[in-house]
Amino acid sequence: MGFYEIKNLLTRSMTLNYNKAIPTNANARGIPVPLKGKEANCSKCKECEVLCPTKAITVKSDREISFDYGRCLHCGLCADVCPDKVLENSGFVYVMAFNKDEFKINYKEGEFTPQDFPIPENVTKFQKLTGKKGFTYREIAAGGNNTVECELNASFNNVFDSEGMQARSVASPKHADAIVFSGPVSKNMAVPLAIAWDCMPEPKALIANGTEAISGGLFEQGELPKTPDLFIGGDPPRPDIMINAYRMLMGVFKFSFQKALKKFIQGEK
Repeated sequence: MGFYEIKNLLTRSMTLNYNKAIPTNANARGIPVPLKGKEANCSKCKECEVLCPTKAITVKSDREISFDYGRCLHCGLCADVCPDKVLENSGFVYVMAFNKDEFKINYKEGEFTPQDFPIPENVTKFQKLTGKKGFTYREIAAGGNNTVECELNASFNNVFDSEGMQARSVASPKHADAIVFSGPVSKNMAVPLAIAWDCMPEPKALIANGTEAISGGLFEQGELPKTPDLFIGGDPPRPDIMINAYRMLMGVFKFSFQKALKKFIQGEK
């Protein structure tokens, strides 16, 4: 056995411990959130609403603002342009849910009440199939900008280790349990996406990976073969976010977007 083999045996593993993962990152912009209480004194100039490239923000009054985080690019532009500094980049990056409506939040003086979103029946069936053995997926680039594909490639390195977390990529949808698609689904990719979906056996899952896949992002969203079973926000999501979202789909990782965000806003760990 050579020197490097011995060194590697004694070196601490570089792979992330997903059981200790948290939904925030101090070095990331994450999703924007309004300040709480009297500090959330908005002058209703609506600069954030007008300049948001994906129309993810609606200013309703000086105390009320709505976000659709399924449309949010995490670009930070709204926080930058706000003259009242009512909005801030939160560093909250775990934008993942089984129901797209969970991303829609209406803040009143910086507060909101989380809603309960039951796990869809198809997801429950999928979890029974994949909870112990994991799942395979076929990725389809449906007219996006390839940033999601770059992060997917990184998800298989020794730091993120997607295969070690039992989410494996395969070359054919016939061998897959799920379809992971990126992009707004352009006109030329709607049919290939539908064909790939149709040739897979049940139970199966459709995963919208990235803001464009969830809402179209800067573009009009094309036709989908069905409502996705899992939505992963961000433009693009980081590899560890994707993998924990896959683990959530398997039932291994328990997570509620609205409840986790509420807990974060309240300053709880």
